[in-house]
Amino acid sequence: MATVDTAPAEPHAPPAPPRSRVPPLQRPPRATVPAQPSATLIGSVQRAMRLLEAVADHEYGAPAKQLARETGLALPTAYHLLRTLVHEGYLRRDRGLFFLGDAAERLSSSGAEQKRRSTVADTLAYWRDSIGVPVYYAMYRDGEIEVVCVSESREFPAVEEWADFRESGHAHAIGQCLLSQLDEDARRDHLARYPVRPLTPYTVRDSHTLLRRLAGMPRMEPVVERQEYALGTVCAAIPITAGTAAATMAISLPLHQADRLLPAARRLQAEIGRHLGSLTLSISI
Repeated sequence: MATVDTAPAEPHAPPAPPRSRVPPLQRPPRATVPAQPSATLIGSVQRAMRLLEAVADHEYGAPAKQLARETGLALPTAYHLLRTLVHEGYLRRDRGLFFLGDAAERLSSSGAEQKRRSTVADTLAYWRDSIGVPVYYAMYRDGEIEVVCVSESREFPAVEEWADFRESGHAHAIGQCLLSQLDEDARRDHLARYPVRPLTPYTVRDSHTLLRRLAGMPRMEPVVERQEYALGTVCAAIPITAGTAAATMAISLPLHQADRLLPAARRLQAEIGRHLGSLTLSISI
């Protein structure tokens, strides 16, 4: 017969009081950790930049008190930063007023130049893709041929500069186009510094022949060169006006596409004519 345990049962533990719940909308906000980049920001640099921006808004200068008020800085802090900016050349002080200094003006000028270069690069890239050719922009500046920008791609590669473009202007369309825009004295001066020399069997042989060719080139017509600079390549350059400087935009194609050269050059010339007004400042870089 089984025995029955008659030991008194242990009393049940009292139920735990209900946990207090904070309604979701009343929960304390969770602390946020600043993003990593913000941890590296330097407050004094930020304040100095705000002061520079404030000074730039005042063409006729502004006193320290006004600048401190506009930037929300304490006057001692603003004055310390202003003095530092003056010392570094980013501001100048005249009769208690602060103006942008030479260093800030140079930054502004450099930024504007970069923007102009970007405008030219974007335009050349558009013409490259729409016409299907690499596009070059060059100028004759301070007695030198300067290729300012080249827009190429895997589909439309540019000519490899195997001989310095500055020294071989007699042999490529870019150089011939630029030299054709100079007066005879300037041409002779250039050829005295960079004499004609054969680069391929098709290169012009001497300076007298080149000068006759340049003198006979029709004004504002594309200048065409076939394998004079590089074998297997044909080029065309279009003279353009960029202020007082001689300038050109050019294209190149492999020899087996030579029949495309003039039509592509004509199309580029038409595009330049339509957009030259908006590009005039940009291309004068």
